[in-house]
Amino acid sequence: MSEQVEIDQETYDRLIAEGKSERIARAKAKAAAVRKAKAQGREEAGAADEGAARKEPAEAAVGDGEEGVPATKAATATEEVPAGRLTPAQRAARVAAALGPDGGGPNLQTREDHTHRLLAMIPPEGIQQVQSKQADKVYTWPHLFAVEFVSLLAVSALLLVVSYFLDPTFRALANPNLTPNPSKAPWYFLGLQELLRYFHPMVAGVTIPGVGLIVLGATPYLDRNPSMHPEYRKFAAMAFTFFMVMWTWLVVFGSFFRGPGFNFIWPWLDGLYFEM
Repeated sequence: MSEQVEIDQETYDRLIAEGKSERIARAKAKAAAVRKAKAQGREEAGAADEGAARKEPAEAAVGDGEEGVPATKAATATEEVPAGRLTPAQRAARVAAALGPDGGGPNLQTREDHTHRLLAMIPPEGIQQVQSKQADKVYTWPHLFAVEFVSLLAVSALLLVVSYFLDPTFRALANPNLTPNPSKAPWYFLGLQELLRYFHPMVAGVTIPGVGLIVLGATPYLDRNPSMHPEYRKFAAMAFTFFMVMWTWLVVFGSFFRGPGFNFIWPWLDGLYFEM
C-alpha cells in the first residue's frame, strides 16, 4: 500500500477558487506539499552546516581580512548569505590558509593546533572473506596423475601374480580346413553376434552400434542435471538400466542358448557350447 501524501491546503483552496477541477487541484496541492517539505529539509541542513562553520578556527581570520574588512561587517555579511554557504571573507580566509604565509604553496608546516587523522592499513581478509584454496577443485597434476599412476602399478602387480600361477587357455593352432561349430566370438562380442541373428549385418554391425555411440556422446547435452545424487538423475539411471539389461540379455542368450550353426538350444538338454 502506497504512503499517503498530505496536500497543501492553501494551494488546494486557491486552485478550487480559480475553477480548477478537483483532481488537478489535489495533484498540484500534493506537489506543493512535497516542495515545501524539501525546502524545509534544506533549511534545516543549512542551519546545521552554519553552526559547524562558526566553530572553525578560520572564522577568526575573517575579522583580520587583508583588505581591512571589519569583523562586524563580515559577521553581518555571514548573516545575509544563504544558509549553508560561506561568505566571501570566509572563502578568502580559507584560500589564504591553504596558500600558506608566503602565498606560494601549501602550508605544510606543523602547528600545534592542527589535528591529524590516523589511517590504518586493513588487509582484505578483515573486510571480506577470502578463500585461499578452493576445496572442490581437483587439478590434473598432481591429483589425477598420482591416482592413475598408483592404479597402474596396482593392476600391473595383480596381472603379474595371476599370470604366474594360472596357465593361459590357449588352444591348438587354427586349422583352415576345419571350422569349429558353433563358431562363437569372445563373450564380450556375443551380444553383437546375437544381433546378427535378428538384423541385416549392415544394421546389426554398423547402424545400431553407431547410434548407440552417438547417443552416448550426446548424453551430457541431453541430460543437464548437475545433481550428484542418483535419486535425482532419473533420465541417466533409466538410460543406463535399459542398456545394461538389453546387452546382458544378448550376451547371456548368445553364450548359453546357441549351439551348432548358432541355432537355439536348451543348454540343460543339448549341452553347453560356451568357452571363455
